[in-house]
Amino acid sequence: MKKEIKFNIEDLDLFYGEFQALKKVNLEIEKNEITAFIGPSGCGKSTFLRTLNRMNDLIENVKITGHVTLDDQNIYNAIDVIKLRSRVGMVFQKPNPFPMSIYDNVAYGPRVHGIKKKQELDEIVEKSLKNAAVWDEVKDRLKRNALSLSGGQQQRICIARALAVEPEVLLMDEPTSALDPISTLKIEDLATELKKQYTIVMVTHNMQQAARISDKTAFFLLGELIESDRTDKIFSNPNDKRTEDYITGRFG
Repeated sequence: MKKEIKFNIEDLDLFYGEFQALKKVNLEIEKNEITAFIGPSGCGKSTFLRTLNRMNDLIENVKITGHVTLDDQNIYNAIDVIKLRSRVGMVFQKPNPFPMSIYDNVAYGPRVHGIKKKQELDEIVEKSLKNAAVWDEVKDRLKRNALSLSGGQQQRICIARALAVEPEVLLMDEPTSALDPISTLKIEDLATELKKQYTIVMVTHNMQQAARISDKTAFFLLGELIESDRTDKIFSNPNDKRTEDYITGRFG
């Protein structure tokens, strides 16, 4: 069965001033899958992830060429950036809940998009917290400051906040790097569950994590996409010696 392509990236170059951070990246990201980006620090993984919801637009002297389409629409000229970011949510490396209640964190996006009715917001908050697998832990303390939660719970609140605006894609930039092993496992289980409804693109430094939960893995090195393939193929029989050297720990 042919998979549906969610993002199609063609010949993407990205410059910070004179420095070229991404070089001719070509990649297809399939719907309802987890795609993992691996590679050593500074190789362009996070920069590339941020092109998918135009977060790099916020940095001065950035120049981007090439094509990035979401459902065949060019994200740089056919989709309004605010609309794009409601369709493509983002979860960052360190949990970053707003300094407000758990409820208000999750209701923030829907309110920005004009939803004001309490009943509607209540439903969205409950559904989003359930989808982020944190409802049972926080349902009796929704008025508490989200910053009072543990790191793992805070990260799941951030995932719930991203889900509340009903995105199609969830970008995760090393979402477990600041968490303990038990919280990490919860986020991994959650990602596996969420891909039934969402397309997930994840940057990870943890190769075991990529091997455990991703369907497809893309290996970056010095701003180039060296290869991408089904995860089991990348980890068992990569085409490029540099991929094999990185995965077997010869460098990185």
